[in-house]
Amino acid sequence: MLKQLLKRKDISRIMVEADERHGLKRVLGPLDLVSLGIGIIIGAGIFVVTGQAAAQYAGPAISLSFVLSGIGCVFAGLCYAEMASMIPVSGSAYTYAYATLGQFIAWVIGWDLILEYLLASSTVSVGWSGYVASFLKDFGIIIPDIVSRAPLSYDPRTGWAFTGAVINLPAILIVLSAMTLLILGIRESASANSLIVVIKLAVLLIFIGVGFFYINRENWQPFIPPNEGAFGHFGWSGVLRGAGVIFFAYIGFDAVSTAAQETRNPQRNVPIGILGSLLVATVLYIVVALVLTGVVKYPMLNVPDPIAVAVDFMGEELYWLRPLIKIGAIAGLTSVILVLLFGQTRIFYSMALDKMLPGRFAVLHPVYRTPIFTTILTGLAAAFFAGIFPMGILGELVSIGTLFAFVIVCSGVLVLRYTDPELPRPFKVPFFPVIPALGAVVSFLQMAALPMDTWIRLTAWMAIGLVIYFFYSRKRAVG
Repeated sequence: MLKQLLKRKDISRIMVEADERHGLKRVLGPLDLVSLGIGIIIGAGIFVVTGQAAAQYAGPAISLSFVLSGIGCVFAGLCYAEMASMIPVSGSAYTYAYATLGQFIAWVIGWDLILEYLLASSTVSVGWSGYVASFLKDFGIIIPDIVSRAPLSYDPRTGWAFTGAVINLPAILIVLSAMTLLILGIRESASANSLIVVIKLAVLLIFIGVGFFYINRENWQPFIPPNEGAFGHFGWSGVLRGAGVIFFAYIGFDAVSTAAQETRNPQRNVPIGILGSLLVATVLYIVVALVLTGVVKYPMLNVPDPIAVAVDFMGEELYWLRPLIKIGAIAGLTSVILVLLFGQTRIFYSMALDKMLPGRFAVLHPVYRTPIFTTILTGLAAAFFAGIFPMGILGELVSIGTLFAFVIVCSGVLVLRYTDPELPRPFKVPFFPVIPALGAVVSFLQMAALPMDTWIRLTAWMAIGLVIYFFYSRKRAVG
C-alpha cells in the first residue's frame, strides 16, 4: 500500500497521455495568458480584500503585507514556471505533485485545489454583489438587503449569527453567467476576459492618478498600528497575518498553469504568462494600497467596496469618478470569477483522466469541446456557497488552500531537481536551491499566521478528501 501511495507518474507518460486523450483546443498565446493572469490577480485583492485586511489586521502597513506576499509569490511563481515548462498540461499543482511526490500527495493537493478555486469564485462573487448594489444605489435603484447579503455572518469572538437576509442573489447570478460563458468555449472566454482586463486596468490607473492628490498623510500615522495584545491584530504580526489573508489575491498565476493544454507552445508561453501577470499585479497592489489607506483612515475600510468608499471621501467634485470606479470593479471581479471557475474545471478534468474522479468529470461538450459536466457542477456549487456564506470565511479558506499548493509546488521543484536532474527544463528556477526552499518556507509561515479556525476548517475538508481517496480513488487511479 505504501508503495502505491508514493508511486509517481512518469513525466513522459503524462505528456503522451495529454496528447492522446485531451480534446481541448490549443488557441492561447502569451498575451492571452498574461491577460488571463491579470484577469484573476487584479480583482478581489484590490477591490475588496485590501480594505478588509487593512481594517482588521495591518492598517496602512497592508502595503508591506503585499510586499511580503509578492516576494513569496515570486518564489512560488518561478517554481510554477519551471514545472509548467516541464509538464505543460492542465492539472497545475495536482499534476506536478503526481510527477514528483507521488499519488497520495497528488490527491491531497488536488483536493486542496478544489477548495481553493471553488471557494475563491464564491468569495469574489460576494464582493461583486457589493459593488453592483453600490453602483445601482447611485442611480436610485435599491437592491434590498434581504436578497443581496449572505444569511450567515461570522465573528471570531462571537461565532456564527443570522443576518436577517435570505440569499445573496446577485452573487449567484454572476456565477451562473460565468459558468454559461465557460461552456461556450475557451476562445470566447479569453476574449471576454481580455476586454475586461483593459477596462479595469484603465480604471485603476485613473484611481491612482486622481487619488494621489487626495492623500492625507495623517491617515498613514501610525503606519504600523500598535498590536492590540493578540497575534495578528496589528503590529508586525498583523502585517504577517495580513499577508496571509491577502495572499488570496495572488492565485492568478496558478490558474494560468491550468491553461497549459489550451496554449500554443506552452513550454515558452506559460512561464511568460505566470511571471508577467505576477509582476504587473504586485506593483499595482502596492500602489493602490498606499493610495487607499492614504485617502481613508484604515478602520473605515472594513466594507465590501473599499475603493468606492475612498472615491466618496475625495469630495463631491469627483462625482463622475464614482460610477467609473464601480464599473471597473464590477468588470474586474467578473473576470476573476470567470478565470477561477475555468481553473477549477481543468483541475477536475485532469483528476478524472487519471481516474481519481469519475469519468463524467472528463466528458467534453461535442461542439464547444469544454468539460460540460464539470463546468455545470462547479458553477452550481460555487453559486450555492456565494449565496449563503460571508466573504471573510470563504476568503481565509482560499488563502490557506493557495499557500498549501505553493508549498507543494516549491517542494516538488526541489525533489525533482535531485531525483530527475536530466529531465529537459525549458525554464529553470534561478539560484537553486535557495528560491524553491524560500518559496516553501515563506508560504508555510503565512499559513501559520492565519487564524486557528481556518486551520480547523482545512483539516475537516482534508479529512473528507482522505475518505474519498482511500475508498474510491486509490483503487482506480492510473499509476
